[in-house]
Amino acid sequence: MSAETMLLLVLGAVAVIVGIRWVADRTGLPAAALLTLAGIGYALLPGPNVSLDPHLVLTLVLPPLLYSAALDSSLTAIRRNLRTVVSLSVLLVLVTAVLVGIGFELFVTGATLAAGIALGAAVAPPDPVAALSVGRKVGLPPKLITLIQGEGLLNDATALTLLTVAVAAAQGDGFSTPAAIGDFVVAAAGGVAAGLAVAFGVRPLRRLRRDPLSSNAISLATPFVAYLLGEALHVSGVLAVVVAGLVIGHNTPYWTSGASRLQTDAVWRLVDFLLEGIVFLLIGQQLPTVIRGLDQYETSTIVVAASITVGCVLLVRPLWMLLTESLPRSMHSRLGGEDVAGGRFSDRLGLREIVVLSWAGTRGVISLAAIFTLPLVTDSGAPFPDRDLLLFCAFLAVLVTLVGQGLTFAPLVQALGCRADQADEARLRNQARIAAAEAGLARLDTLQSEEHDDVDDRALATLRAQLTHRLDRYRKRLDVLETAEGGDIPLSPTYEAALRLRRAVIAAQREELLRWRDGARLPDEGLRILERELDHEEGLLPARGR
Repeated sequence: MSAETMLLLVLGAVAVIVGIRWVADRTGLPAAALLTLAGIGYALLPGPNVSLDPHLVLTLVLPPLLYSAALDSSLTAIRRNLRTVVSLSVLLVLVTAVLVGIGFELFVTGATLAAGIALGAAVAPPDPVAALSVGRKVGLPPKLITLIQGEGLLNDATALTLLTVAVAAAQGDGFSTPAAIGDFVVAAAGGVAAGLAVAFGVRPLRRLRRDPLSSNAISLATPFVAYLLGEALHVSGVLAVVVAGLVIGHNTPYWTSGASRLQTDAVWRLVDFLLEGIVFLLIGQQLPTVIRGLDQYETSTIVVAASITVGCVLLVRPLWMLLTESLPRSMHSRLGGEDVAGGRFSDRLGLREIVVLSWAGTRGVISLAAIFTLPLVTDSGAPFPDRDLLLFCAFLAVLVTLVGQGLTFAPLVQALGCRADQADEARLRNQARIAAAEAGLARLDTLQSEEHDDVDDRALATLRAQLTHRLDRYRKRLDVLETAEGGDIPLSPTYEAALRLRRAVIAAQREELLRWRDGARLPDEGLRILERELDHEEGLLPARGR
């Protein structure tokens, strides 16, 4: 494929991604499912197609996606729900893989346990991108968002480690449970250690991280450094990326400046947008590849294998969650534990939450990249057992969950009424704003009492007036939120009118600056500086109800 053809494909992909994002925003349909269908449509057309290179995906695509997701996650919340996260990301992956393997050995003619477990390891880990994008739009409770994020961050390491063991067994080395457990423990512990080493290795660079451009460069390089370090040590590079992202994201407020955080967040949003879009397009385009080698199998064999794979993917997850959540209450709570709002908590899930989390198990590119890593031939030179059948089953599991569950996830959540208490979250934010404003006023009192010669009394008075006005606004908003009923944020006409007024003033200022530029009274460089000031001012305005 020539460079010009590749460039046209990339530009076409970007155009499709932007167009489908526009459609998704206006229809409420998940972009991931629409992109996958678009990829399938393109694959059926004549012309050049793009094959998925699994090593390219695992090395260049997976690390930044996982790292960005880890930065956006809450280390504190994941630790608070660690039991459930581990249950979903480790134990459920292992159970799903083993059951798929047993099903293949018992019911698929000529299939081996090791080959079945390899397939099970590939299809076991959900890809949370589609579920999270929909979940945030429909207002899933923070706890469910945390569980979906935490599972998606950690399950890839479990699956890829198990896949390596299963492939080795399928090539003739034999499947040894003690050896598999030992390899998994070493890979996981080593991955955690490598991730911590990278996370604390960037700490001495915090002075550089205060410069926005340097901070971006370091942030973009970090996931690849963590992944390569893990792979070089023959441990889980995926887990190294996740641990590094969680620790760095938790400590970023101490290490970076505000300008660096704003720019880095914007860069990672763009990276996520493009990479996720290309990934889902690639999933759909693999259709010709996965059906190419099915002629050698009987239709009944294909049906049985596909039924076992899809059945395990869809059924094992809800059954596992029902089983684990039915354990005695003493196994669900932590003595002395407190949630962020204070008070004791239990991480037991309700039936509605179990249904939502069960339907959030959409599979994605990790499953396809993992199954595509299966070698064409074994070490002995024989073809890898049932490789074409395994590819088809994995693709079908991804397609069924990504399109089927993806398109129905939002209606399911809305039908169950499983949504966050928005008023309670807004109250908590405003309480924090009040505490921050009061801390600022206290610091002003300290500075004034110390009588610094370089501190202007007029500057102190101006700052005090600004903070006092802000504090009064937050308290009034909190009074309105205290009257909220049903979990919805009450509409305050005065509050909304004030926001519209401030936005109108900013828009008028922008228009005047443009008139100055167009009239040759203000150079473009000056316009960009002043526009940036207005952009930051507008960015400080809260969204509705916040």
